[in-house]
Parts: sequence; structure tokens; C-alpha cells
Amino acid sequence: MAITEFLLDGKRVRIDSDPQMPLLYALRDDLKLNNPKFGCGVAQCGACTVHLDGQPIRSCVVPVSEIKNKKVTTLAGLGTPEKPHPIQVAFVEEQVPQCGHCINGWVMTAAAFLKTNPKANDDQIRDALQGLKCRCGTHVSILRAIKRAQTQMA
Repeated sequence: MAITEFLLDGKRVRIDSDPQMPLLYALRDDLKLNNPKFGCGVAQCGACTVHLDGQPIRSCVVPVSEIKNKKVTTLAGLGTPEKPHPIQVAFVEEQVPQCGHCINGWVMTAAAFLKTNPKANDDQIRDALQGLKCRCGTHVSILRAIKRAQTQMA
């Protein structure tokens, strides 16, 4: 067991855990967050995506030892109910969520991508989202929402 301190959604947190435990487990079990989600456990679906120092990562395969003194942002920290992130607004306006399990991965990946690629074309957006899974088949709505957010972020 080891103490790991990091910044979570703007607040300093501290956990005492096995340094090899996946960040996802720390977020859900130790810190009681209900996002990100557990999907596959092998970084294949994206449901567990968070930002680590601004970059999207799959938290199911990143050990807590790698996040010491870093900044972790979850879906809850991306925006607030009073001031949601443009991608969160667009997902609601386009009525994207169905079961909602995968939305965390799509929103977090798209937010990080659009931050560095605000004028990306459709092919670039599709490439950035490669590997994310949605069993409900809302891919067309997801792309519409990302394009909508793009106009709001410009």
C-alpha cells in the first residue's frame, strides 16, 4: 500500500492503495465516482476514459502510481451543471445518450481532441474516436453532437 496524491477535478485528493491498482478502481471504489465506467478492462472500449494532464487515457489500464501529483479530469470535472462544457451541451441537444454507458468515453475523447483540433474535418474526428464502442448505435448522433460542439467552441 502507498499514498498517492493527485488533483481530481480541481481538488487535491489522496488515496492509500496498491500502486499497481488501475486508476479506474481508485476513482470508482475509493473516491466513489460513478464515472468513468468499467467497460472491458483492457483499454478497448473507452468507457473508462479520463484526462490525465489534459490528454485522454483509458483509466482501466493506468496504475495509480503513474498519476502521482498529476491532474485527472473526469466527466464530472469537465463542466458544471451551471456551466457545462460545449461538448456536454451538444450531446444533450442532439439527444445522444441511450443506455449512457459509453458516453463518458466519447465525451472525454472528443473534448480533448477538439481542444487541440478545433477545425477538424469529419475524417479527422472519426480517426480521433477510433476504438470507442457504442452498442446502442448512436454513432451518427455522436458525430452530429461533436460537429455542433465544434461550432460552439470556435
